[in-house]
This record gives sequence, C-alpha cells and structure tokens, in this order.
Amino acid sequence: MPRQVHLFERPTRFVAGTVGQPGDRTFYLQASDESGRTVSVALEKTQVQVLADRMNELLDEVAGRASTVIPEVAEVDDLEPLTAPVDEEFRVAAMGLAWDGSAEAVVVEAVAAGEEPIDEEAILSDSDDGPDALRVTITPVAARAFVARARRVIAAGRPPCPLCSLPLDPAGHVCPRQNGYRR
Repeated sequence: MPRQVHLFERPTRFVAGTVGQPGDRTFYLQASDESGRTVSVALEKTQVQVLADRMNELLDEVAGRASTVIPEVAEVDDLEPLTAPVDEEFRVAAMGLAWDGSAEAVVVEAVAAGEEPIDEEAILSDSDDGPDALRVTITPVAARAFVARARRVIAAGRPPCPLCSLPLDPAGHVCPRQNGYRR
C-alpha cells in the first residue's frame, strides 16, 4: 500500500490540543486548510512537549544566524478547541523538524507507527514507500504561536504533587515520598 502524506502548506490552523479530562486526555496535532480539510493525529504528551521545545530552539537558532525576522515570543491567539469531529488518522511514532530557508518556514512532519521500526531517512522524505505522515509548513509567527499554545495545553493537565512531582488525581495519589500513603 503506498504511503499517504497529508500535506499542509501554510495551513489556516496548526495546533496541539486534547480530548478528555486531565488524567485521561488524548493529545492531538491538528492541521486545517482553507478548503475545510482537517487532519488529526494522536501523540503522547511528552511528544507535544518535545516538539514545542525543539521548535522554539530551532526558531531561536535561525533568528541568531539568518536574515529572517523571527518573533521572540507569541501570544496564544487560538484558544478554540480542536475542530470536531476529531478523527485520528494515525498515532505518531516519530517526528521531524526542519527549517526551509528558501520558503523561510518551519517544516514539521509526524510519522505513523508501523510494524517495522521507523527508518530515520523516511522522515521528511518524499519517498513513495514508508509510513503515513502529516507534513505541515508554517511561518515563524505561526510556529511561535504553536509553541505558546502547546505549552498552555500541557500545563492544563493535573497539577504536580509538591513532594514527588507526579501528577495529582482529584482524590490524591499514592506518593512515593510518603512511603505509599495517600497525599
């Protein structure tokens, strides 16, 4: 079966979001274009955190060496929930991040999990073979806005325990620092 790559060149919306309650949330990357097409891919909270951190680092690095004007920070201007219905195209196994100097844009690719381990060369490639992927090209301003929203989404989870930093459930949790007693 040929590889399916969902391409979004400068989408109208590219965000990280969740479905569910804190402690039982599913994280998604979602891209939408002007035609109304929306693609959602599921991933782990840590993957969202790493993507936001690496994207921020990439933008800082490019700002330091390129003639491109890159904003230092952006406000979260998109506080809307994910576009419904949220139909998962695939679960993300690996991601790639790059700077396209000719387009002056950030390229993000999320690659689907498969039965075989992901070949590093399959990420950000145009090969007909390989796992399905979501490839999004966004402006530096949109990338900073993505980072701001992703960090807000991550922070909206359960608060950490002040003793062990594990997430607290509404009813508390069994804290290792309390020798297994509930906190």
